Amino acid sequence: MSRNYYITQPGKLRRKDNTLYLEPEEAPRIPIPVEDIDALYFYGELDLNTRLLNFLTQKHIPFHVFNYYGYYAGSYYPREYLNSGSLLVKQVQHYEKRTKRMPLAHEFVESAVFNMLRILRYHTNRGKDCSAQIESIEKIRIESRTSKNTNELMGYEGSVRDIYYAAFNTILALKVPFEKRVRRPPDNPINAVISFGNSMMYTACLTEIYRTQLNPTISYLHEPGDRRFSLSLDLAEIFKPLIIDRIIFRLFNRRQLDESRHFEMNVDGCYLNEKGRKLFIAAFDEQLKQTVSHRRLKRHVSYQRLIRLECYKLIKHLVGIEDYQALRPWW
Repeated sequence: MSRNYYITQPGKLRRKDNTLYLEPEEAPRIPIPVEDIDALYFYGELDLNTRLLNFLTQKHIPFHVFNYYGYYAGSYYPREYLNSGSLLVKQVQHYEKRTKRMPLAHEFVESAVFNMLRILRYHTNRGKDCSAQIESIEKIRIESRTSKNTNELMGYEGSVRDIYYAAFNTILALKVPFEKRVRRPPDNPINAVISFGNSMMYTACLTEIYRTQLNPTISYLHEPGDRRFSLSLDLAEIFKPLIIDRIIFRLFNRRQLDESRHFEMNVDGCYLNEKGRKLFIAAFDEQLKQTVSHRRLKRHVSYQRLIRLECYKLIKHLVGIEDYQALRPWW
């Protein structure tokens, strides 16, 4: 189940002995169960000190910081405690050699497209006809398998997402039609909530990578670069349709998230307001806690655990135990 802790109010975060406390403005302090959490998410304006950072390092707890509008600003990634030099070498080798890198890159895209098509078929079977988008995506999916490099493959993946996002107008009953994906800054409520959700998915993947021996800066679909954990971007491609998009459809179609009540528009773009952010965060955490019956492990595992299992499958591929096959939901 999900073991994350979300702080959405301003205050001070302090350590006292072996306990972590949130001291909100004009409210009693709140103990945070550090032994039972994997990551902290900071949405409020918080006062921290180095004593606290040392404590979080000892407990192996990363935290993720989001700005005033709720968008990802950065992460505190404690010193890695599961280092493996031999695995790091394998990761680099699989990146440097195209014949090793491309099968992994293709798997990330194949899984993402599979999950997008699954969503479109689900809604088509319930009277919201997305057959035109499904047909177009299937054609691009076949063409993408001939890609010889990641730039070409990412181009196909981008085309698929443009078609997929075009189906949002069919799936959602929107007051203002969703014309196209705009990121920086988002220009309407749908773009705002997609960006917000995707940043949460990125940090959730980063948290799970930290719990393994993988290096988060070496990736295969996205190009590694300075100042980003690009392996999180690779893994997030798999889970964005499976988790984030399903939350968006559920919240809007159930009228829990409203275009006029939960968003604010200014010169910097369109953003979820505080009430909207809290609503989405709660839905995200609930989704991570949800469990499915794992047909290989023969037990129930949470969505958050599925991300960790994806990391383990990647490790098995890198060390030559088993070829990597990215997640295709069976439930």
